[in-house]
Amino acid sequence: MKTIDYIPTSKIERATKLVQTGAKVGVNYLKYYGGKMVNSDMTRDQLNEDNAEDIYDGLKSLKGSALKVAQMLSMDKSFLPQAYVEKFSLSQFSVPPLSAPLVLKTFKTNFGKTPYEIFDEFNANSVNAASIGQVHVAVKDGKKLAVKIQYPGVANSISSDLSMVKPIAIRMFNLQGKDSDKYFKEVEDKLIEETNYLLELKQSQEVVEACQKIENLVFPSYYPEFSSEKIITMDWMTGKHLSEFTKINIDQVASNKIGQALWDFYMYQIHILKKVHADPHPGNFLVDENNNLVALDFGCMKKIPTEFYIPYFELIDKKVINDPKIFNAKLFELEILRTDDTKEEIAYFTTMFHDLLSLFTQPFQASTFDFSNESFFEDIAALGERFSKDTNLRKMNGNRGSKHFIYMNRTFFGLYNLMFDLKATVVVNEFEKYK
Repeated sequence: MKTIDYIPTSKIERATKLVQTGAKVGVNYLKYYGGKMVNSDMTRDQLNEDNAEDIYDGLKSLKGSALKVAQMLSMDKSFLPQAYVEKFSLSQFSVPPLSAPLVLKTFKTNFGKTPYEIFDEFNANSVNAASIGQVHVAVKDGKKLAVKIQYPGVANSISSDLSMVKPIAIRMFNLQGKDSDKYFKEVEDKLIEETNYLLELKQSQEVVEACQKIENLVFPSYYPEFSSEKIITMDWMTGKHLSEFTKINIDQVASNKIGQALWDFYMYQIHILKKVHADPHPGNFLVDENNNLVALDFGCMKKIPTEFYIPYFELIDKKVINDPKIFNAKLFELEILRTDDTKEEIAYFTTMFHDLLSLFTQPFQASTFDFSNESFFEDIAALGERFSKDTNLRKMNGNRGSKHFIYMNRTFFGLYNLMFDLKATVVVNEFEKYK
């Protein structure tokens, strides 16, 4: 794969790249509508493929938060056209890496030494490149290590990248009023945290210590002496990416074993630690030769405050969902309904979230749940399509829900999609034995 010698870091450079990408998308629409005039049966499939290709090509050269947004979108399989999901999912673990000279320069800046002075062996060619950093193989005292290096300028460009995306998001989601800033601030704060590798090192060690008792779940060890704010070193873990494993696996017992470990890992974090790994995409998990789940990359950890946790999980209870008075109170508590809503908005969003929650909480309504249940995921896709075509929704104030929904919903979307790929059946409350 071609390497990158330079990443645009100034606001002007990055804005120019996004404008160029937007121009290409505009040309794609002109081609589509021109073709539509000639052939009325023409579908949007080619348009989606062309747009996904051009948007991804633009974002991958920028790296950082721009590419991270594409990665987050790729997890939302039910609400994006397949062409976007397939192309954006490449940002999870397959993007052009930094060139060797830029890697050496990054080491020199952070440690005052080259990697060859620190490790016994070091491969300057990346083996895995993603949105914020890339991974290299090293050896120290006979131990094989993974060294993750952050792309230069990523941390400093987060705020300017999001400020460029903000007007588009406001139009897309019809966000009205000043309080929409809380959502952008939540995303910005999390992305800034993800660029602090010393924080990631601390969070990684805490997760390993708390969750290593969970069966069939393994973690790398981390090495503070070879880590800094922009570089983090851990054990090299062998195995297949979860997405690769699910494509070839035909062993249901293995699927259930791995799925149970994954489910227990998330339920234990959410309900016991009140802090969760909010980045559950396939690039962050491996399956080793013994069919153990290997968990990696704890840069994105979401703390779950009590005032959000209690009403959020009370909505798992069918009695709460189906009691109009209690349900209404919980929607206000979670900022889904607002005191300045019209009667029409209250009625609309109450119905909307009743339908959403009745569906999304199904995995918690019995002692076990089969994530190979295609009708469950077809219903999610149908619900997403229904909302995307609802013209009334575009007229409503889109400021809905506590800021904590952003990463909690991302966590559950990602987890559900991984469980569906595994086709696993799990015991829902099995995690309680680890209390």
